[in-house]
Formats: sequence, structure tokens, C-alpha cells
Amino acid sequence: MTVSIMLPKSIAFGSFTLDLNRLCLRGPSGQVDLRPKSFEVLRFLAEHAGRVVTKDELTKAVWRDVIVTDDSLPVCISEVRRALGDKHQQIVKTVPKRGYLMDVAVSATGAPEAPPLSLPNKPSLAVLPFTNMSGDPEQEYFADGMVEEITTGLSRLSCLFVIARNSSFTYKGRAVDVKQVGRELGVRYLLEGSVRKSANRIRIAGRLIDASSGTQLWADRFEEAIENVFELQDQVTASVVGAITPRLQQAEIERARRKPTESLDAYDLLLRGLANVYKWTREGNEEALRLFYKAIELDPGFSTAYVAAADCFNQRKGFGWMIDREEETIEARRLARRAVQLGADDATVLCFAGYALAYVARDLDDGVAFIDRALLINPNLAMGWFASGWINIWLGEPDRAVEHFARAMRLSPVDPNLTFMQQGIAHAHFFVGRYEEALTWAKMALRGLPDGHASLRIASASCALAGRAEEAKILTARLLEIDPVLRISNLKNVLGPYRQPEYLAKYADALRMADLPE
Repeated sequence: MTVSIMLPKSIAFGSFTLDLNRLCLRGPSGQVDLRPKSFEVLRFLAEHAGRVVTKDELTKAVWRDVIVTDDSLPVCISEVRRALGDKHQQIVKTVPKRGYLMDVAVSATGAPEAPPLSLPNKPSLAVLPFTNMSGDPEQEYFADGMVEEITTGLSRLSCLFVIARNSSFTYKGRAVDVKQVGRELGVRYLLEGSVRKSANRIRIAGRLIDASSGTQLWADRFEEAIENVFELQDQVTASVVGAITPRLQQAEIERARRKPTESLDAYDLLLRGLANVYKWTREGNEEALRLFYKAIELDPGFSTAYVAAADCFNQRKGFGWMIDREEETIEARRLARRAVQLGADDATVLCFAGYALAYVARDLDDGVAFIDRALLINPNLAMGWFASGWINIWLGEPDRAVEHFARAMRLSPVDPNLTFMQQGIAHAHFFVGRYEEALTWAKMALRGLPDGHASLRIASASCALAGRAEEAKILTARLLEIDPVLRISNLKNVLGPYRQPEYLAKYADALRMADLPE
């Protein structure tokens, strides 16, 4: 059985484009800032261009089931007009005593080529995958691990905007045009390089490029004994920072330096485990967990290995791979809490531990606290904003969740895990009552992962409440092919810790309407 997929859309009018994938407005000079509610007002007007939309209709569409003040809509209309340069109301017209009219020709397109992203207001950088020069394909994981560590070190600096590893690694193994990559990722600088590992030496060669011109700004080569691998990473990080922002305070660079473990064997096991995690398979998950436990055995104080193991249980729950739910939940909680004890000032550790505590162990309050602390330490952490998006859904703040998912996507705009961010946005729209928007995002997620459990669930529920009964039943049938034991009675096992009981009840009622068995 197949499910028809709605392609991503944009809406074009005049010299403007509403990008419905990235939830942003683009004009002749690039991206135009709009608050989420103002964006939704403009989107509704554009989707109904050529006819008068009443104030009541607009309010119900944008603030569904929410009581708002009388000036909420006029404030958004004013912001929309400022964004469009519509001082004389030639695009969005006020029709006295009736409502608003978007008096311009619009066209909707499917899967448009994304326009260039606007550059952040601080130095922006992507670290591309380094070439493995060791002559041994088995050392590929080591080169990838070097890049991940250098990316993490750079991202800890609040003065930089650093693209997440997952987006950068979509270019692995490809000949790239640096100007095109800069446009696609929305960054000014690119770091390229190579890694050569021999029996007892490591050599890293790097070069920093201005993506807008293709000009090489800096190049250097670093070599150390294998036992000094962490110092080597620090040298590369500090040199890149110095080339981009010469007047950075040395204290910030020092704060970026972290030696994760004294055991190089444990570190090697961590890198091998992470390579398996990124396979997103049950077998990869089990092998990664085995390697992480072995790393912990070699170095019981290695916080990153603990949190990497805890994250395996996030993956196991999300993909339905848990065997003994109670035992695995207890173990995920133990690993996450130990990781926090050992790495209380490490943003990545706090983020993944917080998510495992919230999602798997259902310790929502502690999960919130750790993820919030992670984002204070490292505001460039895409996974942190992704985790915070789900946290806000579980707390009952879906509009804030959409903003945080959007920020995660900007930090990692071509992330292979984009489907999970789209799942989150679909859930947020569902709980606000925007069922068509929820369905659009769920179908985007299904395009990336056709058998996605969460995507099929929220697509089915959204169809049911949008009045698409037959489509809802088709989606439920597909869901039951993937998970034959799923029932209304055990639905809670695959969901997060919703603070509002009505959210869980709404989800269950919608799936009940879509023929999910009791």
C-alpha cells in the first residue's frame, strides 16, 4: 500500500516568495523577518488571494481555539505590510467593515529550488567532511570523528554561527562548488581538510575558504603523536577562529577546549559507535550500544560515551526496537544521569541526556532543565533546538515549538534527519488545530522516511480531524503494517510525556476515528 505524498510548496507573488518549507518570506534582497503569527496571517491571505477574507475568518485560522486581544490581528497586518513595503496598501487592502483583500496574482509551486539563505549577523561557518588520506577505508570513521570534534569545538563559541554536522556531512564524498555550498547552507566560510593517521602519528591539513568568492583565506598543516590527538583538534579550532575573527578573546578559545577522555582506545570506540548510530538501523543501534558500553568499561568517567549510549535508547523507542521496555527505560535513565554528573558543563551531553530523560524516562522537568542549560552554553547546537521543540510540544507550547524546530533547521538546513524536525512541526500544528498544515508537514516527513511511525500517526490523526476519513484509514492501515501491535490502549508507549492530558486524549480520539483498534 502506498501513501500519496504532497510535495513541499511555495507561494510566489510579485517579487516575494513565501517558502512553506522553511516558514519564511523572501524578497528581492533575501529573507525578510516576520514573526510566526504574522507569517501565518500572510500565508492565509496569500492562499485566499483575490477574495475578501473576514477578520473573524483570519482570527479563527491563525489563533484557533485561543482568545486574543482586539489588536492582535491589526498588529500582524501592519507587520505584514511593513515586510512587503506596502505603505499605500496596494497588496494587502483593508475592505471597510468586511475584512482584508490580498489584491495581487499569486502562484503556488511544488518543491521549488530553495533561494539562498540570508547570512547570520555574525561570522558563519560550515566544516565539510575531511578526506581520509590513510589509504585504509576502515579509518573513515576516524576522519569523520575529527570533523565532528572540530565542529563541536567551534560551535561552543557564542561569537560564531556554526552549521551542524549532519548538514555538512551531506556533502561527504562529493565534489563540491564552494560558492554553491555556501548558498545552500547560508554561511560565509567553509573549512575543508584531510586527515592522515599512521601507526603513531596524525596529520591534519586544513584550509579556510570565503564561500562568496571562493578565495582561500588560510591554510595550514598540523601533526602530532597519536596520544596528542585532542591537542591537535584544539590547534585546528584555534587557528580557524583566529583566521575568521582575529580579535576574539583568548578566554573564549580556551573555553572551547575539552579533552573528553584520557583513554584513546575509549575514544576510538566512541567514534566507531557513532558511525553505527548514523546508519539508523536496528543492527547499527545494537552494535553502537555494544561499543559505547565497551568505551565506558575502559574509561568509567567518559561522559560522552554514557550519553551516546543513552541516546541509543531514544532511537530504540522512536523506531519501536525496545524489547524489555521497563528494563531499557531504567537503563536509559541511569546512563543519562551519570552522563550529566560527569559532563555538567558540556552542552552536547546535557542535550542528549535531557532528551533521553524526557522522552524515554518521562522525567520531563529534568529534561527541560538540562536542555535549556545546553542551549545557554551552546546556542549553535541544532540538536538542542530540535530537542527543545519536542519539549515545548510536551509542555503544551506548540507555537514556540515551531519556532525552535525552525531554528534547528536553519542551523542544519540540509540535515539527513530533517524528517524528524518535520514530524515535530506536524505535531505542533495538530495540537493547535491547524490540521491541513499538520498534514502537509507530515507528508514532507513521509517523503524522507516513508515508514516513519510518528509521521504516519500524525498524518492519520490530522486527516481524521480534517474530515479526510478515507485517507486517514489508509494511513492507519499502513501504520499497522509497520507496527501490528499498536492500539489505542498502548499508544502512550510510543508518545512523549504530554503535560496536558487533553493532548493525549485528542491524539487517541483522532486515531480512534481513523480506525486504530482499541
